[in-house]
Amino acid sequence: MTSKERVRAALEGRLPDRVPYAEFAVDFDTVERVLGHETYLRAKAKSQIAFWEGRHDEVAQSWLEDHIALHRKLPLDIVTFPMATWELPAPDEGPPPRRIDAATWEDREGRVYRLSEATQDITCVRDPVRDARVFTAAEFEREPDPPRRDERSWRILDAVVREFKDEKYICGPSGGSVGIVLLGGMERGLLEIAAEPDVVRAATAFEVRRQNLADEVLIHPDSDAVMWAEDLGYKTGPLIGPATFRDLFLEANKERVRSVKERFGKKVLKHCCGNINLLLDFFVEIGFDAYQSIQPTAGMDICRLKRDYGDRIALWGGVAVENLVGGTPDDVRADVRRAMDCAKPGGRFILGASHSIAVGTRYDNFMALLDEHSKLCQY
Repeated sequence: MTSKERVRAALEGRLPDRVPYAEFAVDFDTVERVLGHETYLRAKAKSQIAFWEGRHDEVAQSWLEDHIALHRKLPLDIVTFPMATWELPAPDEGPPPRRIDAATWEDREGRVYRLSEATQDITCVRDPVRDARVFTAAEFEREPDPPRRDERSWRILDAVVREFKDEKYICGPSGGSVGIVLLGGMERGLLEIAAEPDVVRAATAFEVRRQNLADEVLIHPDSDAVMWAEDLGYKTGPLIGPATFRDLFLEANKERVRSVKERFGKKVLKHCCGNINLLLDFFVEIGFDAYQSIQPTAGMDICRLKRDYGDRIALWGGVAVENLVGGTPDDVRADVRRAMDCAKPGGRFILGASHSIAVGTRYDNFMALLDEHSKLCQY
């Protein structure tokens, strides 16, 4: 089987020739070990600084060339397009923020950005513009603006898709996932859900309309599926309870999946970290074809999930990212063996890390994952 045929069989409940192997993302430090040179691919902080310095073309070329080279070097059955692999910011987004110290920046609106040494990402930690905004249901009654394709980003996406469309399973971008709508960021957004459900309901309906329109310029005709990435859980449970999810977000998510499948003929795969045991029945009802991440340190046990959900949704994961970063090759091999023992029988299983091959992954651990998969993958 080709990679495309193998993954398609796994997602549809047919036995492939072997268990597919894929990752949501492979971060830059592992990419550099595999390719033998520096890269911007999945180097989120490094790419952001380059954008602020106006070096968009340099980043774009690295993303394109190294995305292809990585999938030529590694036995990945699925090509994915997570953050920092294809979508470029607008070249005219205004003056760059002022650097305050080695890890902090501030823009002219007072937004503060900070570098995380652990994840090598730059995130906005203070946004006075967003914090001062008052949301109303009326503002979400309008129709979304017509979408426009960014041809610079599309060039990267199209080149990678054309390279692999006949051999690998292509999980491309789309207009986005509704998930749960958090107005004003995580903390405030959860408060808005509790205090202003009608506003959140209006915003959610607007997001469905906006994302359905955006699909028209973002879903590649030669892709096989789209992948939506959104973390809905803490380590101990979901961000919101099942009753709230059902009331505010279930139908919106079903509409988004229905639109992608009926209008474009694509499967929909869901990346979601955290403990989401209480939401998994909704994932099945929504129509997701696969659930990726399966974080064991957050109570997501792949053996139990295979028993309870393995005939209704494909499972993608099995190797704890914590072991890849901080464990030993023996720890990683044990994760692979347990996942294969539990989830391989009957199909509907793709081996991978819980989340991704994250920053800080030990290279010998990554090699142990690949080696153990190669020994156990055949049906």
